[in-house]
Amino acid sequence: MRAVVLDTPGPVESGVVHPADHADPRPGSGQIVVQVTACGVCRSNLHMIEGDWVAYGVPGFTPIIPGHEVVGRVVEVGSGVDWLHSGDRVGVQPLWSTCGHCTYCLTGRDQLCSAKQITGETVDGGYAQYMLATVAHAHPVPDEISDVEAAPLFCPGVTAYNAVSKAAPHPGSSLAIFGVGGVGHMVIQFAVLAGADVYAVARSAQHLDLADELSAHPVDASRDDPVSALAAVGGVDAAVVFAPSDKSVRQAVASIKPGGTVVLGVHAQVGPLPFADEKRVVGSVIGSRQQMREVLAVAAAGKVRAHCETYALDAATEALVRLKRGEIRARAVLVPNP
Repeated sequence: MRAVVLDTPGPVESGVVHPADHADPRPGSGQIVVQVTACGVCRSNLHMIEGDWVAYGVPGFTPIIPGHEVVGRVVEVGSGVDWLHSGDRVGVQPLWSTCGHCTYCLTGRDQLCSAKQITGETVDGGYAQYMLATVAHAHPVPDEISDVEAAPLFCPGVTAYNAVSKAAPHPGSSLAIFGVGGVGHMVIQFAVLAGADVYAVARSAQHLDLADELSAHPVDASRDDPVSALAAVGGVDAAVVFAPSDKSVRQAVASIKPGGTVVLGVHAQVGPLPFADEKRVVGSVIGSRQQMREVLAVAAAGKVRAHCETYALDAATEALVRLKRGEIRARAVLVPNP
């Protein structure tokens, strides 16, 4: 098969990821082979490719095929697979597998399982014509969603949904999102759907325009101080941060009202946290399998939509470079088998 492979982490412009011929995957017990029809390009892919996460053991090995938001058709099933069949359309999120028996797996927090495998980071991912997946972590994709628009639901969609659930917006509340991109534009939609008044902090014109299009109040961080801008409306009840910046996190903490919540979806230093204000900072990573089902149901009902631009598989480096430069409006999606 054709795949895009990372040999050694380094600057994405230097050709560390490249198209190559790769052995076709074969399913073991409880596994399926998926013919990939769409795979989102995530900033996490970029962090792994450029070596930002080597200290955390990512990538788990090299050469590796990146990509962790995948949609395709089942073409082969392994032994013990009895509810998916060849031709079924499925999606795979970053959570490739878990142990299934630890406290986290048994309480619907499987994304915290210490034995989890991550698609495209500890196992080969979806920048390829075919990908191996575990049937327990594959999700049927509703007919109402196209392959390209479904793929980002398996990372930005479920990641935003989990983060917004921790921010707990409701009618009459306010929420600020710091970072409008692949995940941020989904945060806006879920928060608006929950009835919140949403403020979107971004720097580029295309991201500010997208926020406005999605019914958020744009806050231009290239021109205005977000803390002052949000203070002018009385502060916000919650903030969600997907901008990989210590400064953005500290602005978020300063912008929430006493008793408010900041949800972090990035590595960052929080800075001072005055205890008397009873502000709360919580982390959020991916989302559970049940949340993934809920995201697909909401999208199938037409209530949220991933905004996408498509690229051929061999153009993966171009998409990653444009993502690094901040030139992707929302989500880039590779189409390996057009």
